Amino acid sequence: MPAQFLSNLMIAVLWTFLMDEDAFYFPTFLTGYIFGAVIVFFMHRFFGSKFYLLRVYALLKLVFIFTSELFHSSIIILKQILSPTLSIKPGIFTYDHNMQGDYELTALALLLTLTPGSVVMEVSPDGKTFFIHAMDMEVSRDAVLKSIQTFEKAIMEVTRA
Repeated sequence: MPAQFLSNLMIAVLWTFLMDEDAFYFPTFLTGYIFGAVIVFFMHRFFGSKFYLLRVYALLKLVFIFTSELFHSSIIILKQILSPTLSIKPGIFTYDHNMQGDYELTALALLLTLTPGSVVMEVSPDGKTFFIHAMDMEVSRDAVLKSIQTFEKAIMEVTRA
């Protein structure tokens, strides 16, 4: 991925120099970058990995998913806090994940912990099971499981070639 980006950047710089303008103009550089992206797209199989802008797109999608889950869970938590009677049943459940490597595992645990209503308390010694505390087992467990699966899929799109 870095080789693809650097190649694209080099093509954009060469494009800017070859336009023979008296100063640096960003639109010229942007045109060269787009032209370079097209070239790198057709040559990405020689780099041995998928096209790098697809990974950037997957990363932006992960950020969007996290933001929407954060907003949605914050609304649910806000409703529970502002209700006149607090009728929650907190609990702990386990979840076996499909993550490989420390980066994927850490990203998933952090995304779940940052989402209100759930906290990853511990990871099993073999690293395959999360122990998750949910604020309301009856309501949040299904929502947490759904968001875990969504996060898993998005993280795998970003990290795996």
